Amino acid sequence: MQLSVIILNYNVRYFLEQCVLSVQQALSGIEAEIIVIDNNSTDDSCAMMKSRFPEVKLIENRENTGFPKGNNIGVDAANGEYICILNPDTVVAEDTFSKILSFANAQKDFGISGVKLVDGRGCFLPESKRGVPTPWVAFTKIGGLYKLLPRKEIFNRYYAQHLGENQNGKVDILVGAFMFMKRDLYLEIGGFDEDCFMYSDDIDLSYMVLKKGLRNYYFADSSVIHYKGESTVKDGAYMKRFREAMQFFYNKHFRRSPQFDVLMKIGAFFFAVAKKNKAVPVYSPQHYVLVSKNDNLSRALKDKLGSTVTRTEQLSNVLSFKNKKAEVMFDNECVSFKEIITFIESHKNDGFTFKIRPAGTRFVVGSNSSNDRGEVITF
Repeated sequence: MQLSVIILNYNVRYFLEQCVLSVQQALSGIEAEIIVIDNNSTDDSCAMMKSRFPEVKLIENRENTGFPKGNNIGVDAANGEYICILNPDTVVAEDTFSKILSFANAQKDFGISGVKLVDGRGCFLPESKRGVPTPWVAFTKIGGLYKLLPRKEIFNRYYAQHLGENQNGKVDILVGAFMFMKRDLYLEIGGFDEDCFMYSDDIDLSYMVLKKGLRNYYFADSSVIHYKGESTVKDGAYMKRFREAMQFFYNKHFRRSPQFDVLMKIGAFFFAVAKKNKAVPVYSPQHYVLVSKNDNLSRALKDKLGSTVTRTEQLSNVLSFKNKKAEVMFDNECVSFKEIITFIESHKNDGFTFKIRPAGTRFVVGSNSSNDRGEVITF
């Protein structure tokens, strides 16, 4: 078997359904399997999986075992030569896995590969590619210095800004939302460290691969939507978790750094100043546009939203609503995931917000910001 896709789920039933559907379509023509590990969700995630995707291997944990252990359980059950650790709040294109398989097989020193991640509005997520977070590099991130002087190498290492977002290349650290590697390598280095703090597990795994003399790659030729979750909200709790994660990483791989606490305290000060009184944008669509051939779907959404829904079968017609605060809803039975992702990326600066109706469902899902959990509308 070529590939096992490992999806760890916890209480994101609607995102999970969309994710698995996109993965199924992306695995067409590939000898592969999908393994979903559920960390004792209290929503109906497992019931949905059994009803809609009975052919998918489902592992139901009796407790929330956390990100590292949950994924380790999934990899232990996998049969593929390659594995892909994938978040449930992602959407892959139909050619994502065929492309990355070809890329991986062409590398002689292949360790882990990530992809180009974008948020629900099509904006590039810089954590798609990162550098080793030494104390100084972590400080430039927390203090926001990488934004002020992005062209200066000394400040741009956290997000590997030597490499453009549309440029394939070697990087040190990849994000756990999408990590593609050989299963044997994952097992050889021990998988995710189950003692890791949040935010350090993917850093640790990436670094362990580098210590084996292999190389990690950022693969920009396929874009994947990542609807980021609650833990990404940038507040005081985030700062605390980030600091703990960096401390764990340093203690495991380097000697203790006396500069760490000083840099983190300074960085926390700049972080607090930058976040003070920063308004959270509110998006209130003035128009709803549905790309679909299904008039019944249009009527159902109109009843749910209490607003006019303009239906069109052509993506090009959506552009007449450019910069008019329109929310575009894509019917996946009419538009492929790749077409959706491409459109969202191409028109991220045109004043749209976006939602997707996965094929065969009665809901739409989307996100208007990198800092919110996303929104689900059932009808």
